[in-house]
Amino acid sequence: MDAADQVLVVGQVARDLVLRVAEMPGERESARARQRLEMLGGKGANQAVALAQLGVPVALLGVVGDDPVADDLLARARGDGVDVSPVVRRAGTSTGLIVSLLDAHGQWRYVEDLPEPVLLTEDDVLLAARPSRCTVVQLQQPSAAALAAVRQAAGLVVLEGAPADDERRAAILAAAHVLRADAKEGGLLTGADLTDPETAVRAAREVQRAHDLALVAFGYDGGDVFVWRGGSLVSTHGDAHVVDTTGAGDALTAGLTTVLVRGGEPEEAVELAVAAAAATVEHPGGRPHLTPSRLRHFLRRARVG
Repeated sequence: MDAADQVLVVGQVARDLVLRVAEMPGERESARARQRLEMLGGKGANQAVALAQLGVPVALLGVVGDDPVADDLLARARGDGVDVSPVVRRAGTSTGLIVSLLDAHGQWRYVEDLPEPVLLTEDDVLLAARPSRCTVVQLQQPSAAALAAVRQAAGLVVLEGAPADDERRAAILAAAHVLRADAKEGGLLTGADLTDPETAVRAAREVQRAHDLALVAFGYDGGDVFVWRGGSLVSTHGDAHVVDTTGAGDALTAGLTTVLVRGGEPEEAVELAVAAAAATVEHPGGRPHLTPSRLRHFLRRARVG
């Protein structure tokens, strides 16, 4: 596969450990795990896997260690159809770990071991530079690496998260076409409290106009809003049976990217994004399961009217 035909996802790669419990333990209490799941994770990897499941040729640029965990995760990614040749193997480093404690009500708590050595550097990005039809940049990476990634991009640029509030923020946003952020990230970017759709739409529209972005998607307390040049849409969480919201935003970003990179319209991109997110919240863990049958089921409910 020619790299110029791929989407390049720049972001986090980690081992995900999900422990399901009936109730969260209190202080000095313990809880018995009802289920233990271990999987390829991290927001960058989740987005890359979702894109592959949606039929998009995709490569992943992130950092893993030189340990057996990395060997296993990279093998899993290759099995998912993700090109991992850009992934950095950092010598003397342990691969990142995210532990999620998930209760029966869909509430979660994370413990993360993602130290500096498993984050991308500017040099990592420059050394891995390659032509691609679209670059998706997950903004939990250092801003120097994020800026290098958007400056190296030749095609569509999709940002996931909120740029760090530093001297690079304006340049990162200026290089982007699409921005997706959850309610917390959108609030950090705009200073608004995104608890209702009206506020979220106004905040997203202000960002879209200020930075001349083609599309902005913000989460709010209860759903997502999407604004683009000439239109907007509010989507609620609907009637999906929410088991775990982990990975929903990653699937949403992948859905938007899939349609836009193929030249589709914003309304179509929003439909697929909403369906992909809904399909992801119904199982534990952030790994997407975007099979054609599941997507057809949720697309019928996400159809934009």
